[in-house]
Amino acid sequence: MALLGIIRRWHIRDQIPLREIARRLGISRNTVRRYLRSEVTEPAYAERQTASAIDKYALQLSSWFKTETDKNRKQ
Repeated sequence: MALLGIIRRWHIRDQIPLREIARRLGISRNTVRRYLRSEVTEPAYAERQTASAIDKYALQLSSWFKTETDKNRKQ
């Protein structure tokens, strides 16, 4: 669920104070205040680009899985 949407809904519709919102969500009051003042609909975070340890072996693993699916279940 969108954190910013939750914060705005609680503050505007439910009239929950900033301190209570921060306590419920486990974030600081300044963060809640900053989200309410911002014009942004959702905070944008950079997408992580990490290589997996098995990327080198992906082709070999997929071929093994394909051969295993062709075998009978009892084998």
